[in-house]
Amino acid sequence: MGASRTLVGVGVGPGDPEQVTVKAVRRMREADVVLVPVMAPDEPGRAEATVRAHVAEDRIERVVFALNDRGGRSERRVRAWDEAARTVLAHFERGAATVAFATIGDPNIYSTFTYLAQTVREGDPRARIETLPGITAMQDLAARSGRVLVEGTEPLTLMPVVGGVERLREALDGEATVVAYKFGRFAADTVEALRGSGRDGDAVYGSRLGLPDEEVAPVGDLGDGARELPYLSTLIAPARRNGRGGKL
Repeated sequence: MGASRTLVGVGVGPGDPEQVTVKAVRRMREADVVLVPVMAPDEPGRAEATVRAHVAEDRIERVVFALNDRGGRSERRVRAWDEAARTVLAHFERGAATVAFATIGDPNIYSTFTYLAQTVREGDPRARIETLPGITAMQDLAARSGRVLVEGTEPLTLMPVVGGVERLREALDGEATVVAYKFGRFAADTVEALRGSGRDGDAVYGSRLGLPDEEVAPVGDLGDGARELPYLSTLIAPARRNGRGGKL
């Protein structure tokens, strides 16, 4: 049997270093190296800045990911997965027992870690994969805006809006609370969809959560012809409610 090799995906929350769990901090400090993905141009350094609040700089290493590539399984994105996996495997070959990968939010929710882990497994079937949960943008936005995500028997619909708002329109016609990630490029269309469904009154959005220039506001503040928002923007459209306990 060879030495133990573990890749651990660590959720570091939406951007505020104080929202990293105690366990996540411990595992990152115990790891031989902490990899951080280079962020999209309009959201630079979010994971790295969070990690630097807890881990010594000489233990942190950047890996390039096509984090804002909107082309699906693009050649650029696949190359990034392969190169990041080679970095992990190289650390294992040099004797690392644990490599941590810090990801914004949670590593099991729309995370780049999923694809990295799959690629590492292909390169080294002996490698053990772990994940540590992190606070999500929808949880942070709900707390900051005073919006309850779900109550009683309400369902929750979570979706990315990276290719248009048609699926969002369909979701808004249902009874669930709707959370939309990555809707910034379609902010104007999103506002229109909310108004068309009559669910714009309680809807809120958040951008750059946990950072000094964060935005948290009612969707109505965007107005007609809403400007494009940062890629990592989050929307909450609460379910329609008819009084206390109405959904029990």
